[in-house]
Amino acid sequence: MQHFWVVGTDTEVGKTCITTLLMRQLQKQGLRVTPYKPVQTGEVYQDCKSYYHDTAMYEKYSLQMLEPKNLNGFSFKEAASPHFAAQLEGQQINTHYLLKQMQMLQQSNDVVICEGAGGLFVPLDTIGETTLLDVIVQSKLPVVVVTRTTLGTINHTLLTLESLRTRAIEVLGIVFNGDTGSQMEQSNVETILQHHALPYAIIPKLQNISEIVEYAITDTSLFERLTRHETSIN
Repeated sequence: MQHFWVVGTDTEVGKTCITTLLMRQLQKQGLRVTPYKPVQTGEVYQDCKSYYHDTAMYEKYSLQMLEPKNLNGFSFKEAASPHFAAQLEGQQINTHYLLKQMQMLQQSNDVVICEGAGGLFVPLDTIGETTLLDVIVQSKLPVVVVTRTTLGTINHTLLTLESLRTRAIEVLGIVFNGDTGSQMEQSNVETILQHHALPYAIIPKLQNISEIVEYAITDTSLFERLTRHETSIN
């Protein structure tokens, strides 16, 4: 069965939303699916309780019981780049631990969806030797790229895809998130696909995150690639 990453062209492109959507859709196929966020930052305080948005969303919308201890590797309070958030707490991110945890989860689940933090080159240490992209390479797992449809997405998306291609990382497809249906957005999507003829899905802009339960990836070529392995470097 296929395990994969959900990576973004930048922060706030909707990686957690798409990870949750894919988790639910695969669970509906009768598969045992767990999301995994190697590093998350930005502790939220609400109603005298603290939580992290990403893992809380997984638990809220999952159709299966999830083990909280298996959803995350490192969590840091400051909403900042992982390397800086870790530094503020006097910690270091152990990438060997992250990879070991991913491998362990793959043994006990049909599908593990690893969600990235920020973009590909987010640093995981203070000297900049290790990035999220390095961990993806070492994991040997393919990726689904989440991107915007708005102004600037062409450059960000093509740079992301080129970085993955040069490292021989398999790209299963692209999810264009937050579409409002404008002519410019349509042109942006078409331009990106002219450069990389990948399976893709377009998700409309949601008024409320809870609307995610109403959507599914309808592009069969993309969804099929999530449930069986096909080698294709684009």
